[in-house]
Amino acid sequence: MKKLVLSAAIALFATTMPAQARDTVHMMSIEAALDANDARARLGDGIKFYFGDQKTPQVIERLGSDKTSQKTNSFGKSAETSCNWVFLSAMLRLRARAQELGANAVVNIVSNYKNVERASATEFECHDGAIMTGVALKADFVKIQ
Repeated sequence: MKKLVLSAAIALFATTMPAQARDTVHMMSIEAALDANDARARLGDGIKFYFGDQKTPQVIERLGSDKTSQKTNSFGKSAETSCNWVFLSAMLRLRARAQELGANAVVNIVSNYKNVERASATEFECHDGAIMTGVALKADFVKIQ
């Protein structure tokens, strides 16, 4: 009898867990994220970043494209705090890739969560859960004048 009760409790717990999972989509301000966590200073001035369809200086050479998907712990943090932090992580990855390729600009930066593109010059997509927060970005690496 104890085994039956224990099995029923485990089954009940296992079936309710997915229903409690949280994945809230937030469209967050790029400017606010760049103003948080000393992001502008950490990204530096060596690489220029252009989001969505922002106008760029003339492209001299295209060096490739890449994507990054970053996660951070969101437990006990606000969505804004977690999203801004993981956005910075994703931007630092894009900067590192640009440096590897010899690019001086990252253009056409778009949100790319689960390979679904969302382009915006002012916002990025962030998925905030009970435990993890994620941002995925896709971009092109170029040399500009």
